[in-house]
Amino acid sequence: MFTKTDIEKYFVAEKLESLVFIFIGVAAIIIALVGLLIWKTQYWKGAAIPLIAIALIQVVVGYTVYARSDRQRTDIVYAFDMNPDKLENEELPRMHAVNRNFVIYRWVEILLFVAGLVLVFTCKNDAGKQFWLGLGLALALQAAVMLIADFFAEQRALNYTGGLQAFLKK
Repeated sequence: MFTKTDIEKYFVAEKLESLVFIFIGVAAIIIALVGLLIWKTQYWKGAAIPLIAIALIQVVVGYTVYARSDRQRTDIVYAFDMNPDKLENEELPRMHAVNRNFVIYRWVEILLFVAGLVLVFTCKNDAGKQFWLGLGLALALQAAVMLIADFFAEQRALNYTGGLQAFLKK
Protein backbone atom coordinates (compact mmCIF):
# COMPACT_ATOMS: atom_id res chain seq x y z
CA MET A 1 0.00 0.00 0.00
CA PHE A 2 1.37 3.36 -1.09
CA THR A 3 1.43 5.94 1.70
CA LYS A 4 2.64 9.43 2.48
CA THR A 5 5.66 7.79 4.08
CA ASP A 6 6.58 6.32 0.68
CA ILE A 7 6.44 9.81 -0.82
CA GLU A 8 8.62 11.15 2.00
CA LYS A 9 11.15 8.33 1.56
CA TYR A 10 11.38 8.88 -2.18
CA PHE A 11 12.10 12.60 -1.93
CA VAL A 12 14.44 12.26 1.06
CA ALA A 13 16.47 9.63 -0.84
CA GLU A 14 16.48 11.85 -3.93
CA LYS A 15 17.75 14.75 -1.84
CA LEU A 16 20.44 12.59 -0.22
CA GLU A 17 21.67 11.30 -3.56
CA SER A 18 21.82 14.87 -4.85
CA LEU A 19 24.22 15.69 -2.00
CA VAL A 20 26.35 12.71 -3.02
CA PHE A 21 26.33 14.01 -6.62
CA ILE A 22 27.48 17.43 -5.43
CA PHE A 23 30.25 15.89 -3.33
CA ILE A 24 31.47 13.69 -6.19
CA GLY A 25 31.38 16.64 -8.58
CA VAL A 26 33.34 18.92 -6.24
CA ALA A 27 35.86 16.14 -5.56
CA ALA A 28 36.33 15.57 -9.31
CA ILE A 29 36.93 19.28 -9.89
CA ILE A 30 39.49 19.40 -7.08
CA ILE A 31 41.29 16.32 -8.43
CA ALA A 32 41.32 17.78 -11.94
CA LEU A 33 42.68 21.11 -10.72
CA VAL A 34 45.39 19.41 -8.66
CA GLY A 35 46.34 17.40 -11.74
CA LEU A 36 46.42 20.49 -13.93
CA LEU A 37 48.19 22.83 -11.53
CA ILE A 38 50.57 20.51 -9.68
CA TRP A 39 51.32 17.48 -11.83
CA LYS A 40 50.99 19.38 -15.13
CA THR A 41 51.34 16.34 -17.39
CA GLN A 42 49.65 15.62 -20.69
CA TYR A 43 47.79 12.82 -18.91
CA TRP A 44 46.22 15.28 -16.45
CA LYS A 45 45.47 17.81 -19.17
CA GLY A 46 43.39 15.12 -20.86
CA ALA A 47 41.84 13.80 -17.65
CA ALA A 48 40.80 17.27 -16.52
CA ILE A 49 38.42 17.74 -19.45
CA PRO A 50 35.87 15.01 -18.63
CA LEU A 51 36.48 15.34 -14.89
CA ILE A 52 35.52 19.01 -14.90
CA ALA A 53 32.84 18.84 -17.63
CA ILE A 54 30.92 15.97 -16.05
CA ALA A 55 31.55 17.33 -12.53
CA LEU A 56 29.84 20.57 -13.51
CA ILE A 57 26.81 18.55 -14.61
CA GLN A 58 26.91 16.61 -11.32
CA VAL A 59 27.07 19.79 -9.24
CA VAL A 60 24.35 21.62 -11.19
CA VAL A 61 21.97 18.65 -11.31
CA GLY A 62 22.73 17.78 -7.69
CA TYR A 63 22.01 21.32 -6.53
CA THR A 64 18.85 21.59 -8.65
CA VAL A 65 17.43 18.34 -7.25
CA TYR A 66 18.48 19.26 -3.71
CA ALA A 67 16.88 22.71 -3.93
CA ARG A 68 13.51 21.48 -5.23
CA SER A 69 13.10 18.22 -3.29
CA ASP A 70 11.58 19.64 -0.11
CA ARG A 71 9.01 21.71 -1.98
CA GLN A 72 8.07 18.76 -4.18
CA ARG A 73 7.83 16.46 -1.15
CA THR A 74 5.50 18.77 0.76
CA ASP A 75 3.37 19.48 -2.33
CA ILE A 76 2.92 15.80 -3.12
CA VAL A 77 2.24 14.78 0.50
CA TYR A 78 -0.41 17.52 0.67
CA ALA A 79 -1.92 16.43 -2.64
CA PHE A 80 -2.03 12.82 -1.42
CA ASP A 81 -4.86 13.73 0.99
CA MET A 82 -6.26 16.96 -0.36
CA ASN A 83 -5.92 16.80 -4.14
CA PRO A 84 -5.33 13.29 -5.56
CA ASP A 85 -6.12 14.66 -9.03
CA LYS A 86 -2.81 16.55 -8.86
CA LEU A 87 -1.05 13.22 -8.41
CA GLU A 88 -2.77 11.82 -11.48
CA ASN A 89 -2.57 14.91 -13.69
CA GLU A 90 0.83 16.31 -12.70
CA GLU A 91 2.99 13.99 -10.61
CA LEU A 92 2.39 10.76 -12.52
CA PRO A 93 3.08 12.35 -15.95
CA ARG A 94 6.19 14.02 -14.45
CA MET A 95 7.43 10.65 -13.22
CA HIS A 96 6.74 9.01 -16.58
CA ALA A 97 8.94 11.71 -18.18
CA VAL A 98 11.62 11.18 -15.50
CA ASN A 99 11.60 7.44 -16.19
CA ARG A 100 11.88 8.00 -19.97
CA ASN A 101 14.80 10.35 -19.38
CA PHE A 102 16.63 7.70 -17.35
CA VAL A 103 16.65 5.47 -20.44
CA ILE A 104 18.27 8.27 -22.46
CA TYR A 105 20.78 8.98 -19.68
CA ARG A 106 21.67 5.30 -19.47
CA TRP A 107 22.49 5.04 -23.18
CA VAL A 108 24.49 8.28 -23.18
CA GLU A 109 26.45 7.10 -20.13
CA ILE A 110 27.10 3.69 -21.68
CA LEU A 111 28.28 5.38 -24.89
CA LEU A 112 30.63 7.67 -22.93
CA PHE A 113 31.91 4.74 -20.87
CA VAL A 114 32.66 2.68 -23.98
CA ALA A 115 34.28 5.69 -25.71
CA GLY A 116 36.49 6.16 -22.66
CA LEU A 117 37.48 2.50 -22.64
CA VAL A 118 38.27 2.57 -26.34
CA LEU A 119 40.61 5.51 -25.75
CA VAL A 120 42.24 3.73 -22.81
CA PHE A 121 42.86 0.51 -24.70
CA THR A 122 44.07 2.21 -27.88
CA CYS A 123 46.39 4.67 -26.10
CA LYS A 124 47.66 2.79 -23.05
CA ASN A 125 50.90 1.58 -24.65
CA ASP A 126 51.74 4.75 -26.56
CA ALA A 127 53.71 7.32 -24.54
CA GLY A 128 52.82 10.00 -27.08
CA LYS A 129 49.11 9.61 -26.40
CA GLN A 130 49.05 10.34 -22.67
CA PHE A 131 46.56 13.18 -23.18
CA TRP A 132 44.10 10.77 -24.79
CA LEU A 133 44.77 8.09 -22.19
CA GLY A 134 43.96 10.54 -19.39
CA LEU A 135 40.87 11.77 -21.20
CA GLY A 136 39.67 8.21 -21.82
CA LEU A 137 40.26 7.00 -18.28
CA ALA A 138 38.58 10.01 -16.68
CA LEU A 139 35.68 9.79 -19.15
CA ALA A 140 35.14 6.10 -18.42
CA LEU A 141 35.36 6.71 -14.67
CA GLN A 142 32.92 9.63 -14.65
CA ALA A 143 30.50 7.79 -16.96
CA ALA A 144 30.63 4.73 -14.67
CA VAL A 145 29.91 6.88 -11.61
CA MET A 146 26.95 8.48 -13.36
CA LEU A 147 25.70 5.12 -14.62
CA ILE A 148 25.77 3.61 -11.12
CA ALA A 149 24.15 6.64 -9.49
CA ASP A 150 21.44 6.82 -12.15
CA PHE A 151 20.78 3.09 -11.80
CA PHE A 152 19.81 3.56 -8.16
CA ALA A 153 17.88 6.75 -8.90
CA GLU A 154 16.00 4.99 -11.70
CA GLN A 155 15.08 2.06 -9.46
CA ARG A 156 13.74 4.49 -6.84
CA ALA A 157 11.80 6.39 -9.49
CA LEU A 158 10.28 3.21 -10.92
CA ASN A 159 9.20 2.03 -7.46
CA TYR A 160 7.74 5.43 -6.64
CA THR A 161 5.92 5.56 -9.99
CA GLY A 162 4.52 2.08 -9.41
CA GLY A 163 3.30 3.12 -5.97
CA LEU A 164 1.62 6.20 -7.41
CA GLN A 165 -0.08 4.11 -10.09
CA ALA A 166 -1.32 1.58 -7.55
CA PHE A 167 -2.66 4.36 -5.31
CA LEU A 168 -4.46 6.08 -8.18
CA LYS A 169 -6.17 2.86 -9.33
CA LYS A 170 -8.14 2.68 -6.08
